[in-house]
Amino acid sequence: MQETQPKPAGVTRWLLLIVCSVLAVAFLEHFHLPAALLLGPMFAAIVFSATRHPVRLPKITQQLSQAVVGTMIARAMPASVFTEMQHNWPLFILSVVSVIAASTLLGWLLAKLNVLPGSTALWGSSPGAATVMTLMAGDFGADTRLVAFMQYLRVLMVALLATLVSHYFTVGSSQKPPPLILFPAINYPAFLMTLGVILACTLLARVVRIPAGPMLISLVIGCLLQNFCGLHIELPLWFLALAYAGIGWSIGLRFTADILRYAVHALPGILLSVCTLLAICCGFAWMLVHYAGIDPLTAYLATSPGGADSVAIIASSTHVDQPFVMSMQTGRFIVVLIMGPAMSRLVVRWL
Repeated sequence: MQETQPKPAGVTRWLLLIVCSVLAVAFLEHFHLPAALLLGPMFAAIVFSATRHPVRLPKITQQLSQAVVGTMIARAMPASVFTEMQHNWPLFILSVVSVIAASTLLGWLLAKLNVLPGSTALWGSSPGAATVMTLMAGDFGADTRLVAFMQYLRVLMVALLATLVSHYFTVGSSQKPPPLILFPAINYPAFLMTLGVILACTLLARVVRIPAGPMLISLVIGCLLQNFCGLHIELPLWFLALAYAGIGWSIGLRFTADILRYAVHALPGILLSVCTLLAICCGFAWMLVHYAGIDPLTAYLATSPGGADSVAIIASSTHVDQPFVMSMQTGRFIVVLIMGPAMSRLVVRWL
């Protein structure tokens, strides 16, 4: 009788997963790819899951990670962002509605042509923050694995094109992306307050039980405390890296060999959809330049469909109107966050 080799014990698998995740992050960061701290653990978890060596991630880890992401988004939404939206509300409404309409139409076409299931195609095409859309999608009937595949593929393509465009409009600039500083100086009182908010929001989410509750509750409460109570949200990079790893693992461990084959089969249609959305957004950017007198790079980054964190990094290293760019990106995220579930249900009925 042929003996089968025993699979590694749980602790050994966890150690291997952590090591593989660190190596994947280092590889992605070496090439300055966006969201390396999240994509690295996700890729490592996909390999473990697809090769039938999965590990079990405690639910509380996922919930805490979501709460950290929510406070991170709240930190990026100071009062100045809302002031900028108010000053440029006609452009804001036009740009946000145009990008959302284009992405919704493309998602509907992907579903109509049977490239992807209905709600999965719509959530995967949503131009909000990729992590948030992926987390919310599962609570509204979509396949989070395919949504993650679509969202992060678009993030990579958007970031690559945004980098090329920024280089084109800043010829002669030798600026490089800032290096990751995992252990910066910490404001410990603020960090402890932030931890308290994260824990409280996680516990509240376990009681309230709304879709993506830890993230949404911490986002709202963190934003209110920051703008009205003077809370300084302190999130050192090493702490964010732990949360990103939790999110990446929770997504990647759901992948199987079958779902990977399905994703590869749908890849041509997804690539065509992403390229079409990028072309449409470039058209919207040209309209902002031509009719509103906004400089080309600012207009492109403002209308870029998703990858707000990558856009923020690029905007910070170039001469653009950063408040305008981030108000457009943040505003679109808020609209998709509020309207996404209703839009998904409505469009699915039309299929």
